[in-house]
Amino acid sequence: MVQRRIERAARRALEGALRAFDLRAARDEPDESLPTVALNRPILIAAFEGWNDAGDAASSAASYLADGWAAEPLAEIDPDEFFDFTEVRPESALLDGGARRIVWPTTAFSLVPGVQGARDIVLLRGPEPQLRWRTYCAALIELARSIGIERVITLGAYLGEVTHSRATPVTASSADPVLAERYHLSTSRYEGPTGIVGVLSAALAEAGIPTISVWASVPCYSLPVSPKASLALVQVVARLAGREVDLDELERDASDYEEKMDELVAEDENVAAYVSRIEEMEQVVDSELSAEGLAEEIERYLRNNRSS
Repeated sequence: MVQRRIERAARRALEGALRAFDLRAARDEPDESLPTVALNRPILIAAFEGWNDAGDAASSAASYLADGWAAEPLAEIDPDEFFDFTEVRPESALLDGGARRIVWPTTAFSLVPGVQGARDIVLLRGPEPQLRWRTYCAALIELARSIGIERVITLGAYLGEVTHSRATPVTASSADPVLAERYHLSTSRYEGPTGIVGVLSAALAEAGIPTISVWASVPCYSLPVSPKASLALVQVVARLAGREVDLDELERDASDYEEKMDELVAEDENVAAYVSRIEEMEQVVDSELSAEGLAEEIERYLRNNRSS
């Protein structure tokens, strides 16, 4: 009974949003069912702002890919069911002519059409919801099925004991044995509190949709936004998606970030001492953490932030 209620609520959340967009499909199905969209072996790339997004690295990476690939709006999920607007507030914006518009914190899908037979890519971006996670994930899966998503790549970022001057550690894992073997991925052994990325990944696995989870490590002493971690995520995701992207702008931002981080360390003795200790640890492990070490870092971060 609970599962049926979740599925019905998910369908209601999607029907209006899907009908509001031209999804390149003939709508000859009954009104109560979701339209089927003809895409070419599509991949879904998902990133959420909030708990799983240290240094805004994951959400910024997804936005950079959307801009670099000229993604087209596809669909949105109505936020009323899933967001507490006292936590994630809508924003007021002025339009040309002085009219005012309220911009709501929605989950937005955009489409990157494939060229010359390449896979289509669908990007999912939005804040982590506060309410009805099971219904929310069911809605995302319903949409994924309706447009024939064959694979999902989720993005995340966590605060770890790494230095800003080294290459950003990135780990990728998958519970799907085919993907794990093809891309030489680890299998996550994590147990503990999780965010929407973990809940969605588990729901996708139960639905039989193969998923790869990609995480970047952001220095604990980092500035609020880390373009360097975003760059690392973009590079890995572009390879996994089989699609090139111009990195020039993001590489410049990452270089500027490193310079500002150098200044931060130089100006604060306590930070400098902390960074020195991390550098000693990095030298012990030959400047990079192993995949197992990264998994342990992620587990520690999630457990320490369970109340966030």
